[in-house]
Amino acid sequence: MAAGARRGCCGRAPRGSRGGGMGRSCGGQRLRPAPLLLLLLVPLLLPPAPADGLFVTDYFTRTPRKLSPFRSFASIELFHFHIPEDTVIAVWNLITFKEQGGTFGDQCPDRSITVYFRSGAPSVINPLHTHFPRDTAVPGSFALTLTWTLPNRTTGVFNVTSPLPGDWFLAAHLPKDEGKISVKGLYEECQYLFQPQLIVQRLVNIAVLYPGYVTEQSMAPHNRSCLYKVFVPSFTSRVLVEVLRCRGTEGCPLWLRVRAKAPPLHNSTVLDCREHDPCQLALDLPFWQHWYYVLVEKHPGVPGTISFQVTVQLTDCSQPSLARPPFLPSSASMNMPHSFGSAGGMALGDSPPPTSPNGTKHPVPITSPTSERCWPIRPTLRNELDTFSVHFYIFFGPNVSVPPDRPAVFVINLLPVLDSGGVLNLELRLNVSSLCGENVTVFGCLNHEVPLTSSDNTSVTCETESLAGFLLSVNATASLSRLRIPYPQTGSWYLSLRSLCATEHGFEPCTNVTAEVYLRTYLSPCINDCGIYGQCKLLRTNNYLYAACECKAGWNGWGCTDNSEAFSYGFQLLSTLLLCLSNVMFVPPVAIAVRSHYLLEAAVYIFTMFFSTFYHACDQPGIVVFCIMDYDVLQFCDFLGSLMSVWVTVIAMARLQPVVKQVLYLLGAMLLSMALQMDRHGLWNLLGPSLFALGIMAVAWTARTIRRRHCYPPTWKRWAFYLCPGALIAAAAVLLYAFVETEENYFYIHSIWHLLIAGSVGFLLPPRAKPSRRLGPLPRRKGCGYQLCVNEQEELGLVDPAVASINSICTS
Repeated sequence: MAAGARRGCCGRAPRGSRGGGMGRSCGGQRLRPAPLLLLLLVPLLLPPAPADGLFVTDYFTRTPRKLSPFRSFASIELFHFHIPEDTVIAVWNLITFKEQGGTFGDQCPDRSITVYFRSGAPSVINPLHTHFPRDTAVPGSFALTLTWTLPNRTTGVFNVTSPLPGDWFLAAHLPKDEGKISVKGLYEECQYLFQPQLIVQRLVNIAVLYPGYVTEQSMAPHNRSCLYKVFVPSFTSRVLVEVLRCRGTEGCPLWLRVRAKAPPLHNSTVLDCREHDPCQLALDLPFWQHWYYVLVEKHPGVPGTISFQVTVQLTDCSQPSLARPPFLPSSASMNMPHSFGSAGGMALGDSPPPTSPNGTKHPVPITSPTSERCWPIRPTLRNELDTFSVHFYIFFGPNVSVPPDRPAVFVINLLPVLDSGGVLNLELRLNVSSLCGENVTVFGCLNHEVPLTSSDNTSVTCETESLAGFLLSVNATASLSRLRIPYPQTGSWYLSLRSLCATEHGFEPCTNVTAEVYLRTYLSPCINDCGIYGQCKLLRTNNYLYAACECKAGWNGWGCTDNSEAFSYGFQLLSTLLLCLSNVMFVPPVAIAVRSHYLLEAAVYIFTMFFSTFYHACDQPGIVVFCIMDYDVLQFCDFLGSLMSVWVTVIAMARLQPVVKQVLYLLGAMLLSMALQMDRHGLWNLLGPSLFALGIMAVAWTARTIRRRHCYPPTWKRWAFYLCPGALIAAAAVLLYAFVETEENYFYIHSIWHLLIAGSVGFLLPPRAKPSRRLGPLPRRKGCGYQLCVNEQEELGLVDPAVASINSICTS
């Protein structure tokens, strides 16, 4: 690497010749090549490239996934990306295309696709504008809508300059539809597939600034900026960046920009060195354990070379009168990563690098501004119970004493990736008896990555210009306060508790009153387990786990607490009764079957009626639910009974020999059980057995018609009053089931389906077979034939054998 890369100066070097190689996806799959147009656009979107530096290009892609209409967060498709440090630009290529039946869906309607972006955790979205549960904080995210540019394909590009490093999440969905219930396989559905691709370009070997050292720099005329970074460890209350000895043709025509975690942007904290002497930029309450990037930028149109010095000083809040020493024994003393960039090949703890004409480093006297001290931070004990079920226990807790003169600070550590898919819950309860009659209010500030400590003891805000937080408060009137943060960002969360007394002039520090509060912090999968009208589902995308609520009975919202469209109890009861009592329509077919001596068919109808009734009693979305056994067992028996009812009815109509009929009944039961175990919602599970049974019936009827030389069934009354009405009723039931049924009308349309199917069975079931008119053999008693009975008188010779009566002959 050239020396200019170590100095970190940037210019307008040719960008196309500085690109690195293509990366690999996180999944390790073979990647499709990136669109050529997108790769050509990336250099145009880049900020000024390093004059002697190097851009490395990484390319990531994800497998296309089918999008679904939005009903809840459980119906979205989530994509997880990771952006490396020192990234100057990230470009997402959003590819969407239609498919229908394995081919391009040119005839599919255009449906808008909404994509959400968020750094650190999944987006908390609310496209239906429902109400969130109480005490829920909603983090922000960025959303865009894709429109179709071609009949079957569209592409969108979304770029982020200097993105925050770490985890990024994309969520995509289709707009909400009417909820039509379609039979699987009836027709080719339109599928909308979404595939995001990510291209990042990062700058390698950014120059590192060491606290307390001065770095001398010369900016050539063709360069326009120099980029540095400095690591800020824990317990740092202030970062001071200063430009010294700036010499140029027009004074000091430099801008000084500072930003945490990523290179500065146009709206980052900025200072014009022309207007400020000395050119110092101070940042209070910086983020701990993060890189801060310093950009020294030249004013446009300034000729000549500009020389200057850059130095950074960090104030240790544990010793506010001292700044951090310029020389530390090891990287562990500063909590700095061992591999943190390049500064002339120097590792922290080694000797300073040798001086160079353009990059001299030497220690400077330490001066520290007056700063408040930081208070001890009490850790929490992490206890993992289950997935997204983590409790954070406080040592010598859960009751916490809040003294009047200083805050009580606690830290909650959320693990990267593992903890961002749940809900962070915080509960604060005040022990009123500990107030001793004083009007005390305990304020809690929850902040991410740095605790909020203010010198103003009467301040009740949890936000600064660069820091946002969440405020909780408890007092004698409202002694309980809760906070829920869905999909929290990982890292360290700091809770600062302070006690203030309310007076006529506002809040003032209390005297001799130590408030006692009960603190409970835990991580849960969903908010209140989604209540009684929702189900908390654990979802997975690749190797990332997250949880979301799936609501029912018309309830909506993130925690299934929005009842604006909820079903009333009376409506739920009516729906359950309709679906259950409509199965009573199978009683007439059972009676007809028993009367006609179709006992096996009657047993199948009773089985269907029983399990259909209790399956629908268990399948209700609301609170009117009654399950006599496992839901999966009830569903299997209901589907099996329905298909077996169709099967035995059509086979009975064929009037086969009893042995053949019984074999077909048994064979049908086994094959239908196998098919239902494979796919219970497939079209051929219903259509296949019905067509096969109808084929058997058609063959049997055709054979009888040819043998008798007369249409079978022979009577027109059978056709007009039984077969035709039964077939029409069954066809109407199938049409309602396949084309009319939706989630909104399911309760009464499916009840009508029960009535029509049971009614068609009553019409289609054949009458009892009549006995044949041909005279068969006479019934015989037990024995082996006829036996001649001899009259005793004849044996004695008392009667003439010629006149023996016919009565003397009997049968046995």
